[in-house]
Amino acid sequence: MNSYLKKHTEALVKDVGIEAACRLTGKSKATLGRYYSEADEHSDRYIPVDAVAALEAAASYPHVTSALAELKGATISLDQSPSNSKSGGINSDVIALSQRFAMLMAEYNQSIEDGVISINEAKRLLRETVALQKVLIEMKLHLEDEAI
Repeated sequence: MNSYLKKHTEALVKDVGIEAACRLTGKSKATLGRYYSEADEHSDRYIPVDAVAALEAAASYPHVTSALAELKGATISLDQSPSNSKSGGINSDVIALSQRFAMLMAEYNQSIEDGVISINEAKRLLRETVALQKVLIEMKLHLEDEAI
């Protein structure tokens, strides 16, 4: 759990940008770095919830909130207008879903070609997985709209 939260904290800070993260939280680069450092001396340091809220408001995705939900076995649904909600509905979602899944599988195939998934390959797989998750959330919102 420790490593998982630290990695998502790092993703959040990098999503916003380190300089912007410093401005938004009032924390220094060094302090923010300690929050996601996996070094033994920082193992008990976590980013405060008010800093998470400020950063996630500016981020493209709620990295830490999502990680906490996943650790609990829950999922979150973003309450934003999905990018494809204005056109196509479910049919567009199914097409986007199949395209994203194909991209994930292509990335996976390329990553395991040598039998080892490197850090950079894992990051690319993670990005594709998050993109796939976003399409699924859009699809869920469309289905909920149609069910009402």
